[in-house]
Amino acid sequence: MRICINGLYFMPGVMGGAETYLNGLLHHLPSVAPGDAFTLLLGSECYGKMTFPKRVNVSQQKTLTKPDPRWYLNLLLTAALHTDFHSRIMKQCDADVVHYPFTVLFPPVSHKPTVLTFHDMQQEFYPAFFSLKERLYRARTYRNSAQRATRIIAISQHVKQCLVDRYRIQPEKIDVVYNGCNQNFRVIDDNETLQKIREKYKLKRPFMFYPAASWPHKNHVRLLDALALLVQQKCFDGQLVLTGIGKDQNATIFKRIKTLGLENHVTVLGYLPYNDLPYIYNFARMLVFPSLFEGFGIPLVEAMACGCPVLASNCTAIPEVIANAGALFDPTSIEDMSDLIWKLWHDEPKLLAMKQAGLLRAQSFTWEQTAAATMAVYQKSA
Repeated sequence: MRICINGLYFMPGVMGGAETYLNGLLHHLPSVAPGDAFTLLLGSECYGKMTFPKRVNVSQQKTLTKPDPRWYLNLLLTAALHTDFHSRIMKQCDADVVHYPFTVLFPPVSHKPTVLTFHDMQQEFYPAFFSLKERLYRARTYRNSAQRATRIIAISQHVKQCLVDRYRIQPEKIDVVYNGCNQNFRVIDDNETLQKIREKYKLKRPFMFYPAASWPHKNHVRLLDALALLVQQKCFDGQLVLTGIGKDQNATIFKRIKTLGLENHVTVLGYLPYNDLPYIYNFARMLVFPSLFEGFGIPLVEAMACGCPVLASNCTAIPEVIANAGALFDPTSIEDMSDLIWKLWHDEPKLLAMKQAGLLRAQSFTWEQTAAATMAVYQKSA
């Protein structure tokens, strides 16, 4: 079988979990399907920024970007006709199946079976978190893409149910295929390197960890409020370590830290090299994950795979991912959040039990399993 994966709109470094998904999938598809051919269509501005297995044919395509005047003309064409300059690339695609990995089936193809990976529809639940421009774009593309695709990969049962409930997609058309976890995320016993990383980031005190770009739905402010409650009422002396790309809420987060007087309790490390993250999980006393909305939540699995106990929100796909391996709280209640953190912070037997349960649960999420299940979807659609 010949599979074409549309990465024309791939933007390394800014796509979060969707980027992790593409990278994990491409590195494991060739090994689970050695007799099949894989071609990744990649825009010229992204070519060379990532490495892929030799068995993945990376096809560099000329794409339009600002300030090329044709980019603006293409924008009008897209809005008016739901087609664009890049449609000709898709028409020339020599494949049995075309896979769109980023929720939107664009540019569309009409002469090939299509598989669409749908990550989430957060805008349907929290429209205020998005600009008018982004809401209009998603309104124009998300439902239409789900309806037009031959088959849909939902990254959780939660996403599948959203597609059925909100977009009226037939459940028989949707396959749930969970994300995987990179094998670098594991319990690390290299004490020398562990110590170097600890010194590099000056992580001297016990800390809770939250790796998340500062988008509104990541709910950093309530986590800071919960921490302030712990400091004020319980004389909490632990630390909160935040990592992730700075986004819309970055200035708000720093302002909140200062307003609450948490400068000595919060360390903001920003975007870290990917290879350093497993060490941070290994150091952390717990992962605290107060996100309001997740289609999956890859950091949950990364933490469990590293033996880091997980405390997380009781909503969307999060309980589905951690199952009985973590502890849940109401992400809209700072009291509920702070109470659970305090209770578990001092409960060594419970943290150890959560660590063991998490290690076991993490084994359910490998990129090999994701790739094999994805191949099965390709075969259904062909």
